[in-house]
Amino acid sequence: MTAGARKPILAWSLGGLVLAMVGLAYASAPLYKLFCQATGFAGAPSIAATAPQAIGERMITIRFNADVQSILPWRFAPAQGAMQLHVGEQRLAFYRAENLGDRPLVGTASFNVTPLKAGRYFSKIDCFCFREQLLGAGQSADLAVSFFVDPAIAEDPEMADVHTITLSYMFFDAGADALARAESAASGAAWTLN
Repeated sequence: MTAGARKPILAWSLGGLVLAMVGLAYASAPLYKLFCQATGFAGAPSIAATAPQAIGERMITIRFNADVQSILPWRFAPAQGAMQLHVGEQRLAFYRAENLGDRPLVGTASFNVTPLKAGRYFSKIDCFCFREQLLGAGQSADLAVSFFVDPAIAEDPEMADVHTITLSYMFFDAGADALARAESAASGAAWTLN
């Protein structure tokens, strides 16, 4: 094969490699999120369909933290202070979000727990963070999270020093496309944005 004939093959091969790398980069964030939720890696809580049947004796304190991306004009805070619960006990906590801006905005929340090693034992049943949140200008909403701490934490010797778990959320602006989708869906609903 001549050098001239190899150039198109090399060009197509390199182009294919670049496309594969872009595709892998695009897929890496969702795949990493799924991995973290499945394993509790990096403090990511797991997701459960129901709470366990057994409630343990061990008590854990849950603290709540809330942050907002600097470009998102929202106020976001836990609606309650710390709470104590038995491992295995399902609880409901609320956060309050308010759009301080002059136009509707959609936010999406990322979450984790600390200490990071407790992530695999902290499970959410339902959470506002599973969905994007649309708030009209000046609108506020109470956002719920239903959770429990897996009773298996009491049997793990590495968790003996864990008495407090902090559940943290960070709201980000979901962008113009998310706002367009939300407004389109809301136009068919019985309520309107203020």
